[in-house]
Amino acid sequence: MSDALPDGAVGKSARVAESVRAMIHDGRLREGDALPSTRALAAELGVARGTVVTAFEQLDGEGYITTRHGAAARVAATLERRPAAHGGAVRPGAGAAAADAAAGASAPELDLTPGTPSVTALSARDWRGAWRHVAAQPLDDAYPPREGEPALRAEIAKQLAFSRGFAPEAERVVIAAGTAEALSLIAEALGPGIRIAIENPGYLGGRTALASAGARLVPIGLDRHGMLLEELRAAHEAAALAAVLVTPSHQYPLGAVMPVARRRELLEWAALEGVLVIEDDYDSEFRHHGSPLPALAAIDTAGVVVHVGSFSKPLNPQLRCGYLVLPGAGGGAEAAIRRARTARGAAVATPMQQAIAWLMATGALRRHLGRARRDYAHKRAMVADAFAAVPGVGVSALDGGLHAVVQWAGERGEAEVLAGIRRRGVVVAGLSAYVVPGSGLEVRGLVLGYGAVSATQLARALEAIVAELG
Repeated sequence: MSDALPDGAVGKSARVAESVRAMIHDGRLREGDALPSTRALAAELGVARGTVVTAFEQLDGEGYITTRHGAAARVAATLERRPAAHGGAVRPGAGAAAADAAAGASAPELDLTPGTPSVTALSARDWRGAWRHVAAQPLDDAYPPREGEPALRAEIAKQLAFSRGFAPEAERVVIAAGTAEALSLIAEALGPGIRIAIENPGYLGGRTALASAGARLVPIGLDRHGMLLEELRAAHEAAALAAVLVTPSHQYPLGAVMPVARRRELLEWAALEGVLVIEDDYDSEFRHHGSPLPALAAIDTAGVVVHVGSFSKPLNPQLRCGYLVLPGAGGGAEAAIRRARTARGAAVATPMQQAIAWLMATGALRRHLGRARRDYAHKRAMVADAFAAVPGVGVSALDGGLHAVVQWAGERGEAEVLAGIRRRGVVVAGLSAYVVPGSGLEVRGLVLGYGAVSATQLARALEAIVAELG
């Protein structure tokens, strides 16, 4: 397997990975073929073994190869025909393939609806280690703590101090069954019929959860920096708001990052008016361009922010585990949310919480996120490159996260473009699906997720989309 490494690649690991990719694409390596050991390949190429290990982790995350502890790495047996993940997506858009099947159409080959991460970067060794740890725990016949396992709450508090710029006491962390359950819990705590401002367009699952808990939703428009505070103030003056839901780190789906000045203005206004700020810290783990801004909760001096996070994107949406961090002021909202959590009972199984706490405590989650970031950064670059030279087509929301928004000039409607792409064997979401019904906002575009598909699947899907828009 002695191939000269390409001179133009940046970084030794990237050059090793590119060399293996090239041999897979040109057929010199075929599905099921075993690769040399990392030690042997490192000696052959004259690089450090760690360089090859990093390259193999990248290729595994991209779906080119499969690795297993104690066995040879192999070219992925399902490289060209692996079905994309369906269902379980936390964010809106998933389900188009199922709708097609129900209507009698054949399911698309490639599903790029947003909301599903790749779980292949998670080490199988670490995953098994987490469950061995859980199995070794003594049996306990007590009911689980309603606010969550102390070990997990402590690890979350520690992680937030490192990654999001604030260090809450572990007692302020409350475990929830994902972002949607956390939001419905907050709305339930605030009481039926309360008015909550939401971003428009915005997170469909969030507004569904809030509405199901009895909240009345007030859509607020956006610009390139996020929620328009002028509209927010006007809505509050028209009829008092109890809370506002924002995604300041990476607005979903448009991708805006709220600058510090607007964050401070929002917090000052909320403190003055007695409005609770619900911070959905969506996609903060995956920042591809620039340094991430601190969380809203990190600059909240008045205790008006409830910080909501989830393990759906960092690990797997099937875990159904998230958390919220209560305001630090000890006011009425904090007490009400604790009462609501107590009334509902524990939301996540104790063994699951113990497993996630072990992944965090041992550094396994941190290692996984490093591998996942490399995988997503590579796919993000593929998306940007695919549309860079297409006349009249723009791509955005690429500074972070696992999705992109594609918009085009001309008269073609969104439904027509979506149908054309689907006929080419690819399904994506329409941007208009994220608009609050009856708000009067009109948008058109594509929202495509690149987290769950392999790099080869993504390349084929992008080729189809570009052909339809070109």
